[in-house]
Amino acid sequence: MLNNLKKLKEKKIRVGRGIGSGKGKTSGRGVKGQKSRSGVAIKSFEGGQMPLYRRLPKRGFNVIHKKEIGLLNLSDIQAFIQSKKINPSDKIDLELLKKLNIVKKKYKKLKVLGNGDVKEKLNIEVNYLSNSAKTKLEKLGSNIKIINK
Repeated sequence: MLNNLKKLKEKKIRVGRGIGSGKGKTSGRGVKGQKSRSGVAIKSFEGGQMPLYRRLPKRGFNVIHKKEIGLLNLSDIQAFIQSKKINPSDKIDLELLKKLNIVKKKYKKLKVLGNGDVKEKLNIEVNYLSNSAKTKLEKLGSNIKIINK
């Protein structure tokens, strides 16, 4: 039975205790070299087998000249107007949106996308504007200014 099993005492091999012990002098580490020294673990070395990090394919790509553009939908603007976070008579630009924590501070440019609808006439100053957003805003008679910075 499992509850009646007794632990077997394993004889601990005391390394480096004389030549007669079988594990004396170099203590079974061989002679010289990096692995005979203490405190050595060769990182990602798999005994000559191709290491895991080299077996797996490379993935991903980091764009060097990535444009930091904040995106905002018309539906988002309408939601902020309804929640009284944005006043429709104010000029809506990147500075205002950053100040209200609607757009992250890392963004240097702003693009308005045409998803959703706006019910009020707006005064917008952006770097980019999608065609659908432009037609929806012009239909309401909004004041649109596109900055080319």
